Amino acid sequence: MPLKRTISVMLGKGSVNHNSRKFKAENIDTERTSQNITYCNKPIKQVYHNLFDDALERYNAKQNRADRRIDNYYEKIRTGRQGKPFHEVILQIGNKDNMSAISEDGQLAATVLDEYMQDFQQRNPNMRVFSAHLHMDEATPHLHIDFVPFATGSKRGLDTRVSLKQALAEQGFAGGARGDTEWSQWVRSEKEQLSQVMERHDIQWEQLGTHDEHLSVVNYKKEQRTKEVKALEKSIAKIQNQQLDVKAVEQIDAKNVPLSSKVMLEKEAYKTLVTAAQKYVVQVKRESKLEKALAAAEKAIAGLKERVLELTRTITSLTKQLDQYRSIRGRLDRGKLQSENTELRKQNNIFKLIIEQHGLGHLLGGKKSQRQERDAL
Repeated sequence: MPLKRTISVMLGKGSVNHNSRKFKAENIDTERTSQNITYCNKPIKQVYHNLFDDALERYNAKQNRADRRIDNYYEKIRTGRQGKPFHEVILQIGNKDNMSAISEDGQLAATVLDEYMQDFQQRNPNMRVFSAHLHMDEATPHLHIDFVPFATGSKRGLDTRVSLKQALAEQGFAGGARGDTEWSQWVRSEKEQLSQVMERHDIQWEQLGTHDEHLSVVNYKKEQRTKEVKALEKSIAKIQNQQLDVKAVEQIDAKNVPLSSKVMLEKEAYKTLVTAAQKYVVQVKRESKLEKALAAAEKAIAGLKERVLELTRTITSLTKQLDQYRSIRGRLDRGKLQSENTELRKQNNIFKLIIEQHGLGHLLGGKKSQRQERDAL
């Protein structure tokens, strides 16, 4: 029988020195520290240079006023109010009671988390991971992942800048109704990814406090299709931005060849025309393919939305039926108890009458019968 375990995804404090064990807290078993896994541990300032230096140079080149130029983007974010310079997420399977790090199941949890971590960066291209550690020297195996979220193509400030909200949006998490934020959508998606790895190791995801597990799965699939649509739209926009150089083609001067129906072109003009024709063919094929894929994805999303509504209606109906059942059962239980109480009262009265008639009250340790009282007088 497969194990059933919960999945926890929490925001961490981002203590990189603690995660890398440069300093050790009291809850750490140093004898097991060697079992920890370090996936990466890069200086965050170097990550900022790699991600934002080019964008910072472009931004500063546009500024006419010296006070608007930015000398150090990392320090500006760290000391400013726009957002955090990085974020940390902690992932755990089960708890210290059922997935202890020193148990066999705890070792299995470590295997699952390690496998999950392998594709994290590829799955989240807008979250640049600079520090990631699997800890086995605490009560329960867990992952610390520290990352810098960034977005591209910004119209304000740096064209590539720090932004968790925009980073998630570029990855297809657009946010929805109140409470259904980009972050909550991303967390659900990552839990699904982790649960798939768990299933490969015969561990079922135990979703506590959820009465609509099937609805959760459908919502996840809908989010995945929405991400696909976003990616397709981005690809189409990119292709459309690479439009043919029409002016260059129009400026080609074709000269008639005497005594012939052919025309003569300069060598460079010929190359321009060939290149334009090739680009046009490729562009048409790509746009056609992407538009078909986009239409299919939008159709799938529409179907999933209908399924969500259907499941929501079913859950509402079942909830009402359950409430009605509980109400009827409560009334039946009360009626049964009242009937039993009435019968017991009748039997009690009969017993009292028999005891009184036969003078048996003294055998029960109670008060003297009326006859005994009269004899005593």
